[in-house]
Amino acid sequence: MLPDGTYTAIVDRIEDGIATLEVDTEDGLSALDIETAELPAEAQTADVVLEITVTDSALADVTPEPEETADRASEAQRRFDRLSKRPPQDDDT
Repeated sequence: MLPDGTYTAIVDRIEDGIATLEVDTEDGLSALDIETAELPAEAQTADVVLEITVTDSALADVTPEPEETADRASEAQRRFDRLSKRPPQDDDT
């Protein structure tokens, strides 16, 4: 488990009732597996940004961050759109 504190986490995936969170720590990213039931209903899907609090080596609070989730999705879409454009060819001028 993570040291006590508040962290930003992203729901990476949910499989067989287990949610894997990617947690941003001082040492980089860390994975945390929890029961999906420990997440609020609106956070039980991939790519949701959360603020989590760990107290006494246990998950004490999980708060979805809808604005951060929307910003992350928008940025991912912009990157995808930029990458999906065909580069100009010499004869396209």
